[in-house]
Amino acid sequence: MVLSLSKDSIMVLREQDVVLLRNRIKEVAVKIKMGLVNQTRLITAASELLRNMLRYADGGQCLIEVVSRGRENGIRLTFSDKGPGIPDIALAMRDGYSTGKSLGLGLPGTKRLVNEFDIKSKVGEGTTVTILKWANG
Repeated sequence: MVLSLSKDSIMVLREQDVVLLRNRIKEVAVKIKMGLVNQTRLITAASELLRNMLRYADGGQCLIEVVSRGRENGIRLTFSDKGPGIPDIALAMRDGYSTGKSLGLGLPGTKRLVNEFDIKSKVGEGTTVTILKWANG
């Protein structure tokens, strides 16, 4: 069972907010003694999801939670937007797929960087992506 120990919500509406959020995630990661490699993986995954949120949905909100499971601590990030939604999540999760001019590594690459990854999307309503990275996992 995963318990939430603290929560912090940040609106992301422009590029400057990405820097603020990345710094906040780093602060929280240091506080729970997450190793540098895992910090880098989490911040890289978060950056990709933030870029998607800005590019496709004109921004959204990120919830930062410190969670615990037994003696293990981690960070759960939930990205929510009110954008156009993703019509085919399975297709979007395939390596090389892109609706933009990117390499198409975003969502599948993000999934590989974290311990848990969940995506829910409704066309016309928005998308929610939740990722979790354990401090020592």
